[in-house]
Amino acid sequence: MRFWLQRLGPHGFFRIFPVIFLLTFLTCLVPSHGISSPLGDQSYLNELLSRAAILRLAEEREWQVLLHYRRTWLGGVESMQDDPGFFLAPQGKTNPQAELAATLTHFFVDEVVGRSKQPAQCAFVARYHWLKERLLFDDARLPPLPCERFKNWFDEFNAEAISLIFPTGFMNNPSSMFGHTFLRVDGKDQTPQTRILAYTINYAAQLPPNAGLEYAVKGLVGMYPGYFSTIPYYLKVQEYRDIDNRDIWEYRLNLTERQVTRLLMHTWELGNAYFDYYFFGENCAYHILSLIEAAEPSVHLLDAFPAYTIPVDTVRLLRESGLVGEVTSRPSRSTLVRRKRASMTGDERGWLDRAIRNPAEIREDGFQSLHSERQAFILEAASDYLLQHSAGAGEEGVPYREKNRTILRARSELKVTPSAVRIEPYVTQPDLGHGTSRIGVGAGWRNHRAFEEVSFRGAYHDLLDPEPGYTPDAQIEAVSISVRHYHDQSQARVERFGLINITSLAPIDGLSRSPSWKVNVGMNTIRHNGCQLCSNGVASGGIGAAMESSLFKREVYFAFAEAEANYSKAYDEHHRVGGGGTVGVLSDLTDRWKLMLSGTYLRYALGDKSEDLRWFVGSRYTLSQDWALRVEYNHRDRDNDVVFSIQAFF
Repeated sequence: MRFWLQRLGPHGFFRIFPVIFLLTFLTCLVPSHGISSPLGDQSYLNELLSRAAILRLAEEREWQVLLHYRRTWLGGVESMQDDPGFFLAPQGKTNPQAELAATLTHFFVDEVVGRSKQPAQCAFVARYHWLKERLLFDDARLPPLPCERFKNWFDEFNAEAISLIFPTGFMNNPSSMFGHTFLRVDGKDQTPQTRILAYTINYAAQLPPNAGLEYAVKGLVGMYPGYFSTIPYYLKVQEYRDIDNRDIWEYRLNLTERQVTRLLMHTWELGNAYFDYYFFGENCAYHILSLIEAAEPSVHLLDAFPAYTIPVDTVRLLRESGLVGEVTSRPSRSTLVRRKRASMTGDERGWLDRAIRNPAEIREDGFQSLHSERQAFILEAASDYLLQHSAGAGEEGVPYREKNRTILRARSELKVTPSAVRIEPYVTQPDLGHGTSRIGVGAGWRNHRAFEEVSFRGAYHDLLDPEPGYTPDAQIEAVSISVRHYHDQSQARVERFGLINITSLAPIDGLSRSPSWKVNVGMNTIRHNGCQLCSNGVASGGIGAAMESSLFKREVYFAFAEAEANYSKAYDEHHRVGGGGTVGVLSDLTDRWKLMLSGTYLRYALGDKSEDLRWFVGSRYTLSQDWALRVEYNHRDRDNDVVFSIQAFF
């Protein structure tokens, strides 16, 4: 103590005296039940509290990160952790100094704390080791506990490195449309081939059975608890690659052995604590970043996401921060089948389709006349398809599994190895794609009225955007707005607003019969019943089909049956409801140039009885990863609109 007083001098002592007094007072507020200091003496605790006050440890970045404190609008701090068992002081969620004092106090006893029911030294190992490092604990005066449960858990990993895993978006599940991130703990004795046996660190909402649409609603407002869990990687691969048919990208992180240890210690602390889960904010990607910050507190990753967090943006941030090393991919089962089928001749594709429908046909002379290597290749592709459709299918997968056994028996009779085919994911490396937010500046004409336009989109990607890094033939737009100023008006007006606009085109081929679908909720501007620029609320949806060809480079043809409801003062009854259909084509003319054409006819039978005939032509030319030129023409019920724009992604 004398040493610290000499270093501070008289003026420094009086500056920190209020802090020492506050910490001592807060220590007295810690519940005294069970606090009998069996592991050390009260004088040493007081000494550690004084040192912590002198060093202002409660204000240091490491402590703030371990407790997940964030600045509030009123200038204080509040922890994002929502489980009361995570805090040892009654006011620990908002008071870092009180929580530090309570933590040091609990280190001196073996009373169990938190949901894990362990002594504080073992329940909060990351806090313990950091404070021991900063305060130089004397093991004779504060004996360390063995913490066997943590040691066994930690040793099971035999950790060497950490990899960030990114399964790409899955359009048929609202919680997975934007992708997902979790961590894999790579063991010292594992190879790239055996890492499927590693354990993962995953953060997800705890959902009731069959949550469905309920998840999309409650997940927006934090009504589900989110927990960390450790799950074998092969189970996650089965879930994402084999059942959901999502390509997986693996990013090896540049973390030292010490950083890996810090990350795992903090993961242990969070094992039985929860955060309120927010679909767009505190989601899987956000809290995975918080673990990486615990490993290396000097990086400020969470500061980049004050409002919402999109998983691919977090991957891009890690790469830009220099934390990403080797990048590898793990193609989905669907990608394996599609790539293999694409490399076959027309005759071989026919045999593949027949083998899947009826494996007995592979005994026919036509199949047996193929070279044995090609037979083996077709049989392996058939097995991949049958595995894809049997994974997670329960009783419905029994016919596929029986067919697969027949295919595998035939394959075992061929003592050859087919030539390897390079399998590339259809979703290219996600972090190398365009930014998920977009702003555009343009000009054009509407019925011979000139205008300037500024547009903004919060997220994520549309059918005409540059495709690298994103799910092909899929569109997800959330919170978009366009503001126009017409030359003959004195003020700007909101031309369009989109709450959500989703389109999934699923090309049908010999192996896939998935439907295409679309949904849109928003507002646009119409010309109707003499009103030139009237706001019009829109809610629509459709189901359809798509096919692809390669007449130029690649084209996707689509058709939808759809329904639409509108609300506007331009209608005689202020609303109308009807249905109809849309046909169109989406074409990659070159690697940089994309074109989309569509036509829609809708007839409204309820409310304002009317009809709409619409045409759309859109073209995009990519200048660079985050810059594009676009021209769009819209025709709607004698209303013509042309706009040229330059768009920047960020």
